[in-house]
Amino acid sequence: MNILERFGAMDYGPAPESRAEADRWIAGRDFSRALFIDGAWTASASGRTFATAEPAQGRHLADISQADASDVDRAVAAAAAALPAWRETSGYGRARVLYALGRAIQRHARLFAVLETIDNGKPIRESRDIDVPLAIRHFIHHAGWAQNLDREAPGMVSVGVCGQIIPWNFPLLMLSWKIAPALAAGCTVVLKPAEFTPLTAILFAEICERVGVPKGVVNIVQGGPEVGEAIVTHSDVAKIAFTGSSEVGKIIRGRTAGSGKQLSLELGGKSPFIVFEDADLNSAVEGLVDGIWFNQGQVCCAGSRLLVQESVAGEFLRKVKARMARLRVGDPLDKNTDIGPLVDQTQLERVRGLVAEGVAQGAACWQPQGELPTSGHFFAPTLVSDLAPANLLAQEEIFGPVLVSMTFRDTAEAIELANNTRYGLAASIWSETIGLALQVAPALKAGVVWINGTNMFDAAVGFGGYRESGFGREGGIEGMQAYLKPAHGGTRSVLEPYTFQVADGAPGDLIDRTPKLFIAGKQVRPDSNYSYGVLDHGGAVVGEAGVGNRKDIRDAVSAARAATRSWGSATAYNRAQVLYYLAENLSARTGEFAQRLQRLTGVEADKAREEVEASIERLFACAGMADKVEGRVHNPPMRAVAMALNEPLGVIGIVTPDGQPLLGLVAMLAPALAMGNTVVVVPSARWPLLATDLYSVIETSDVPAGAINIVTGPGADLAKVLARHDDVDGLWLVTDKATAAEAERESAGNLKRVWTSGGLSVDWNGQDGAIDRFLKRAVEIKNVWVPYGD
Repeated sequence: MNILERFGAMDYGPAPESRAEADRWIAGRDFSRALFIDGAWTASASGRTFATAEPAQGRHLADISQADASDVDRAVAAAAAALPAWRETSGYGRARVLYALGRAIQRHARLFAVLETIDNGKPIRESRDIDVPLAIRHFIHHAGWAQNLDREAPGMVSVGVCGQIIPWNFPLLMLSWKIAPALAAGCTVVLKPAEFTPLTAILFAEICERVGVPKGVVNIVQGGPEVGEAIVTHSDVAKIAFTGSSEVGKIIRGRTAGSGKQLSLELGGKSPFIVFEDADLNSAVEGLVDGIWFNQGQVCCAGSRLLVQESVAGEFLRKVKARMARLRVGDPLDKNTDIGPLVDQTQLERVRGLVAEGVAQGAACWQPQGELPTSGHFFAPTLVSDLAPANLLAQEEIFGPVLVSMTFRDTAEAIELANNTRYGLAASIWSETIGLALQVAPALKAGVVWINGTNMFDAAVGFGGYRESGFGREGGIEGMQAYLKPAHGGTRSVLEPYTFQVADGAPGDLIDRTPKLFIAGKQVRPDSNYSYGVLDHGGAVVGEAGVGNRKDIRDAVSAARAATRSWGSATAYNRAQVLYYLAENLSARTGEFAQRLQRLTGVEADKAREEVEASIERLFACAGMADKVEGRVHNPPMRAVAMALNEPLGVIGIVTPDGQPLLGLVAMLAPALAMGNTVVVVPSARWPLLATDLYSVIETSDVPAGAINIVTGPGADLAKVLARHDDVDGLWLVTDKATAAEAERESAGNLKRVWTSGGLSVDWNGQDGAIDRFLKRAVEIKNVWVPYGD
């Protein structure tokens, strides 16, 4: 046998990572007292425990104390007690604590990595080289934010006590994503790890104790869904940060409705991995291995949908199969292992069941030859082909080492297939033509897009999704802002619902001048053919307005969606010109609108004129900002740049208040339009004639048909319809508290982005009504990663 033949005959030998230190730590720990509350270790009030096992062997590891609602009460009370002092700690003081946490994790990095692999089943290479270094990076990065928040976020304070619920696929990394920005902002936390993987969170709590994190600032409680529910529904928790399935995310959205809690949800995905014919196919194959078989495919942003151009599909799939045949499945503590076990038997059974159902629907499955380990929860890497886009495996998140493959003919079809999902977390584009890749990236409904790469993460770069992949971002400045709120001054009044009244008498004019609805650039009759009397401040009938219903909202949303293609793709400069024109035309009718305001609301003439002029000024301000709300370019510690792009939400429903009815309408309408959104407006139910008077202003201001749609009628009923509509992307409401809470509950269907004033009035000239707040609400942030170098 010559040297070349010897090289060809070589195989990997075992390269096990020592687990001795981790086993000693487990053996020496009293896990019956594993709740970390107010800086002390305690048993649960009930004394109950639950078992955690090693996925690779199915072997019992420990019995962990299981919290209940009373334990959550204790943890929240400790966090609330610690909040004032921690919030008042200087940014430098908080930075020192965060830095100490990062350095302590660094000193115990090997223990964290081995413990993570034992408890979760992911290969040691991933725990050692990705999870633990990124966790350290988050704490040290956010130490910098803690010290600089006063300059970067003036007038903001921490939201308060945060409830944080993390999944089992990245236990330590998700903990760092949640706790680091919360502590930097001055929040205190109650964190619940996943039942399957509690060990690294317990080790982290030990680190908190050692480095001197003040008592009550970090509290960690283990347990099942009942613990998560207790955290979510606790009245003293100001913010919920959840990473997990979309189904649970929807439940949390419903349970927090009307509570005033801030909410960030990082949920499931079905991410496309798009390979164009000019891609470096060998590099794309390696990227695909990382994209779908990283952590056994148990990754929310896994590139589980392969879309490959027809002209190279055959060659590419042959390369994929050859690479799959060389993947090593086995002991996750072996440094040569590519794929470890799934986290638990229930997850293994779920993956098996989904694949079987997909095959029953006509899909074909291919797996490389080879035997799986006899113990543990292993599933072979799987390639699925010959499936329709509606197949279960093409639509549902599998969360396992299963790749589905489809082909496309041209760029338009690739984009259509990529967006054919209810999710919108991530995407990967492979092409040697950077212009093509940068053309496709903005067209994808995904919060993160990697070009010629995949699974690139950094603490300085936001991560989060569109659609049913959740809302909010983790990492970067946007992740920090999720833990801050305005330092409010002054008082806000409670809003009351407006009750329609049957009017006695009618306007003196015998000619029917009842305004219609404004949909798709035209005035149309309401579907109900009903109208209601509009009364002035003294109760006299001054006109009538149409009573819109579900069908009118449906037509308005359809028109708004169609207009996203023209208004959303218009340049910011073009949108600014239209808004300036709107302001110009409204300005020409200042006297008329001021008289209408005075007649309806009873305000003095000078106050009415001030409101009209403030509305004109707001239009001018939003026009001026249309081309100035720009993104950022991040420089992560790798050979890549990440471009944070501001993209319009899409279709936004707006329900405006009775107080300052013209300014309230314009102050929400204008920022949404400036950022490229189209809108469906439900104006003040009490005084809708100010909105209907705007029809002629809109018609003469070059606003594209469908960009602005106005449906008058009962605000509470129409808000509910907008909240339920799956083609509405965002919803803004300044209404009574009951209407706002109902809208939040109903919005869970497609997890639309909802902002409400919490049943309180808004000072349109103050912090709450500030233009920059609404401009930020009007955009999604998409991070596009572009690597560079050889």
